[in-house]
Amino acid sequence: MSAGMSLKITTLNLNGIRAAARKGFFDWFARERPDVLCVQETKAQRAQLDGNALFFPEGYHAFFHDAEQRGYSGVALYARQEPDEVRTGLGWPEIDREGRWLEARFGKLSVVSFYMPSGTSGAQRQDFKYTFMEPLLDHLKSLCEAGREYIICGDWNIAHKPIDLKNWRSNQKNSGFLPEERAWLDRLFDEAGFVDAFRLVNLEAEQYTWWSFRGQAWDNNTGWRIDYHMITPGLRERVRGAEIYTAERFSDHAPLTLAYDWELQAG
Repeated sequence: MSAGMSLKITTLNLNGIRAAARKGFFDWFARERPDVLCVQETKAQRAQLDGNALFFPEGYHAFFHDAEQRGYSGVALYARQEPDEVRTGLGWPEIDREGRWLEARFGKLSVVSFYMPSGTSGAQRQDFKYTFMEPLLDHLKSLCEAGREYIICGDWNIAHKPIDLKNWRSNQKNSGFLPEERAWLDRLFDEAGFVDAFRLVNLEAEQYTWWSFRGQAWDNNTGWRIDYHMITPGLRERVRGAEIYTAERFSDHAPLTLAYDWELQAG
């Protein structure tokens, strides 16, 4: 991405912040220096990271929303500029105890690190995911109508269209590409008004952000695009570029970076 972009935001599911650190993620972060970094699945509580400077890079303000259960879920957000306000959680105890929503406010822009529940572990978690999706859609609609601009970054655990995963035919009965999940994303775009920022600037196939650790998925690029920047319509004309970084592997996901024609301002 060319220099001179006003705002660079990266999102990545780390599949464990300490594991990603061992794989060189924070070295890459120091080189890239996005204005905001949203990470998901930290699998650590802040108290377990305190005292280790690696997890609190110089020049960044760090915020965490931990899951109550150790070694599980959790989101974090790093920002070069101190936010006016940070909001942790959605106010829904069953979701908030899993550490899935962290919002940083900069003037009239909100950047959110978000981690959608996965249904891949079985019917119980898929039901949990569905139970969450309906009130979430209503909440996202209200955000779109609130007069603020939102960039909701993270692992949404749903691929939208056949172009968004390699083996779409054989995955139509699998969590992450179920008809009900895909229809929900349609509603997110059509009813709530959110925009898939990546697809504004990249319409190509084989643009994946997640590859299973099983088989030769990474080597064969048998991937899924389940990580997004979901933006409010007012930012539609502000997207300047997108990049999925695959030169190194820090996780089973890849960093997704978008550039916006936007200057962070304090409230």
